Amino acid sequence: MPRKKCIEIVLDVETTGLDYKKERIIEFAAVRLENGVIKDSYETMINPKQHIRKSSMAVHGITEDMVADKPTEEEVMPKILEFIGDYPIVAHNAIFDYNFINEASKRLYGKPIENQRIDSQFLFKEVYPEFESHGLENLMNKFGVEFDTRHRAMADTIGLAQAYPKLKKLYEKKYDWQMKQIDNIDYLFERFLRIQQAVQTMQSELQDLKSIFKLYFDEGGKPVTATTGETLVYQSKQSYSYDFVQIKDILDDIGALPKAVKLNNGFVDRLVSGHSLDEETREKIKAARCDFSETRNIQVIKPDKHHCDCNK
Repeated sequence: MPRKKCIEIVLDVETTGLDYKKERIIEFAAVRLENGVIKDSYETMINPKQHIRKSSMAVHGITEDMVADKPTEEEVMPKILEFIGDYPIVAHNAIFDYNFINEASKRLYGKPIENQRIDSQFLFKEVYPEFESHGLENLMNKFGVEFDTRHRAMADTIGLAQAYPKLKKLYEKKYDWQMKQIDNIDYLFERFLRIQQAVQTMQSELQDLKSIFKLYFDEGGKPVTATTGETLVYQSKQSYSYDFVQIKDILDDIGALPKAVKLNNGFVDRLVSGHSLDEETREKIKAARCDFSETRNIQVIKPDKHHCDCNK
């Protein structure tokens, strides 16, 4: 039988800023993968008809002069939507790119896009959880993808398109292996508990050793170098607290507010579900919801030590 054709759209966008509700796309690039091979591409720069934040410009290097004579969002969106069709969209931290394209579609046509979203960053974390950073550059380095340009839409798209098929294959193999382990769940839980206990013991041992190291340096000890080259040093770091009210407008003006301030979504959820807000305020907050996610955590419940089994 002939192999079924698998079509996926790998894409990347550069924008005027981070807030997809207020900011606009200034560069779009995408390639069509057919069974992991690049078959077509489309790229365009876009005149956003608004200011490009300096913080974003510092990342992608796209200036307002560079987009001044480019087509507008209204002109290019039909071509973008035609290229992506109804195929799955692949992007690194896909929610970012997806939200900008989705918002543009709603703004122009009154309807969202419905493409499946595949986040290569999530796949990268699943396959290589031990990595400290799961950024696109690390992904390309891992799979030997060479790149001279970064943070431009087509360069990042091509880089991801070359790494993604290899990452996808590993993820599918891991997923298949995981599914085959389900019948062994009882044994695996016992094994998990043994490993967990060993890790907790080792963590306690490490903390004891760190306490001795700290005491050593507090008593005037000098850096210690191991035979393998690692050096033990004692460092201190100062940190400051800031009056948020005083710097909020400054952070917003330079485009740093979303990075500097992380919204406490749990607190907002509790406000909305509680009884302290009037209905109008509650509905205004609900209207600001921009995404939905569900967190599911594995929890180990310890046995009740006070429970008495009277059937013994």
